[in-house]
Amino acid sequence: MLDTTSRIIGKTYPCAISLAMDMIGGKWKTVILAHLIDEAKRYNELRKELPDVTERTLSIQLKQLEADGLVYREVYGNKPPLKVIYGLTEMGKSFIPVLNILMDWGNQVVKEFNVELVNTCENKKS
Repeated sequence: MLDTTSRIIGKTYPCAISLAMDMIGGKWKTVILAHLIDEAKRYNELRKELPDVTERTLSIQLKQLEADGLVYREVYGNKPPLKVIYGLTEMGKSFIPVLNILMDWGNQVVKEFNVELVNTCENKKS
């Protein structure tokens, strides 16, 4: 696992929320984390579960989550095709209660405004 502190040491944040958003901000990071709640997954599994995310964006977001210590990446095999698995680190798992609160709030908004969801993370709550 990469040392998260090296990325944030020396930076100044106006508040703890700003620091947290630096780590989990971005259109897809929290969605990716939600899809990793129950189990580690291969890159292609995440691609199938998140069809609206481009390959480039998914790759970048996963690298940033790994650099921030929220996701680990394990590579199996010596020659292509390599088996690459992504899962939550302990720090990533500590974010699950926040994800659950976000899902609950999002579901309230869905009901209030009658929004249609293409995909749901509801079964991902652990």
